[in-house]
Amino acid sequence: MVSVTSDYDYSAEGDYSDDGLCNLNPNPVEDIIQTCIHSIICFFGLIGNALVIVTYIFYKRTKTMTDVYLFNVAVADLVFVVALPFIIYNERHSWLMGPVACKMLRSAYSINLYSGMLLLACISGDRYVAIVQARRSFGARSRTLIYSRLICSVVWVCAVALTLPTLIYTEHFEEQNLGAETVTVMCQLSFSKNETAKLMKVLVPGLQMAIGFLLPLLVMVFCYCRIMCTLMRAQSSLRHKAVRVVFAVVVVFIMCHLPYNVTLLNHTLSLFKERSCEPEKIKLQVLAISRSIAYLHCCLNPILYAFIGVKFRSHFQQIMLDLWCFSKKYIYSARTSRRTSDICISGHVSSDGSNNMSYLSARHCSGTNLSKTDN
Repeated sequence: MVSVTSDYDYSAEGDYSDDGLCNLNPNPVEDIIQTCIHSIICFFGLIGNALVIVTYIFYKRTKTMTDVYLFNVAVADLVFVVALPFIIYNERHSWLMGPVACKMLRSAYSINLYSGMLLLACISGDRYVAIVQARRSFGARSRTLIYSRLICSVVWVCAVALTLPTLIYTEHFEEQNLGAETVTVMCQLSFSKNETAKLMKVLVPGLQMAIGFLLPLLVMVFCYCRIMCTLMRAQSSLRHKAVRVVFAVVVVFIMCHLPYNVTLLNHTLSLFKERSCEPEKIKLQVLAISRSIAYLHCCLNPILYAFIGVKFRSHFQQIMLDLWCFSKKYIYSARTSRRTSDICISGHVSSDGSNNMSYLSARHCSGTNLSKTDN
């Protein structure tokens, strides 16, 4: 199984010092474990980010700049967790969905990476302005909502532009297995010229590390350090909780993305050097594990940035209440339909006290539907 986000084929360049062929494909046990982990990430990432989007669209009437950023982060993460099962399926079934799906699915992670990381940097900058520069931004907050939408549009355009090398050079092709008559269907970066291959195999991971990790990290560290200093000087009973939240945001970001980017940098620096087979296998295993850890961030984003807030938690409780009331009304309607059918068949009408209680309960639920939103 080819790496889920193998925008660059590490085995295509460089020489191996071992005699004979070097099989860099993961063994079946690693393949199964990786699939299970990615399935868990897809499940929780889909639920968490979908709840953020539903809350933003249907339950949160008053929008802020941070809400706009959070909504776009959830969309970016949702795009990736929806694409990930299709990537896994195609890799296990020789890319049955064809070359178009190959290009689009391979580009999904790149778009998620750039847009999601840049938007997290925007959130940290917005919080910096709101807390550290509170006096200057107090009168302008209501007028900057349109700017946040414009900034998000620019971020998406930049993410698509940075993904163009992956989109252009990713190809769906068949590769003859050496020493065998079988062929392997591949979906990865493919180049017709060695100069282009050398350039892209340094440029693509270089951009990913610089813009997809280092730039957002520097912005977040600067903004959140200033925010923590401001909160520590504030005379508030909630400052310690706010400081812990800020600290958790930075620590989780570093723990999720630093291992993968360090491993990626190590691979990039050794691309055109002579490599031995066994150490290269170990490097690819470490890269796969660290990449899966990086994927976890799309599951943690809704918790760290959305549902840790009081308002989003109240909206989440309202969603659960509305779903409960909807299910009760659906069950009541189904029971009423069955009883009406029984009455028509038997030819008599009966009165049931429990039925009246169900009706009252349904009326109570209908009264709570979408009425308790933002205060």
